[in-house]
Amino acid sequence: MDMQHLKNKRETFTFQALPQNVAELQALPEASLNSPYATAALAVAAMCAYETNPNAVVEMLNFLRGPSPLSQRDVQFMRDRLAGKAYKTFSYFEGATPQNNYTPAQPFRITVTDNIYSWISEDSAQSSSGPVNYAKLLMQSSGADSPRPITMRLKPSTNQWFLTEQQLLSDIRIQAAADDWA
Repeated sequence: MDMQHLKNKRETFTFQALPQNVAELQALPEASLNSPYATAALAVAAMCAYETNPNAVVEMLNFLRGPSPLSQRDVQFMRDRLAGKAYKTFSYFEGATPQNNYTPAQPFRITVTDNIYSWISEDSAQSSSGPVNYAKLLMQSSGADSPRPITMRLKPSTNQWFLTEQQLLSDIRIQAAADDWA
């Protein structure tokens, strides 16, 4: 993987509709998981269905996690962070702002970026010469001041990038409809 080529790269994905279940997710071209950027975009798109079907979101994220499904702790964490706050996931899409209650423009467009620290080899503690098999990418919420990280891991036998960790569900600026001071 050419490290110079990947520094400060941005990829934008467009979805006509957001997936509501694992079959719809798997039908999307990005579901080949051959790009860590695509896996990151799909993770956010999948989490947008949380308010209507939390179980479907768990199934979709388990697909994106490959050989490492969500733990009960992960599921509880997601429930704690998204219960009554599903707008958090929509905040990553273009057009969503606190003022419009995080209602994204359609079609749904989301951008994933990297930086010089994004590409990590499994043996990076010993040397930086090993193959790159982790990508810690960044996504910007319109309700946060700085981008949030999401990490994928390459499975060399299939050349697919699977979700390993996301830090996308921290609180953001409250939506206008719920802000008594707006």
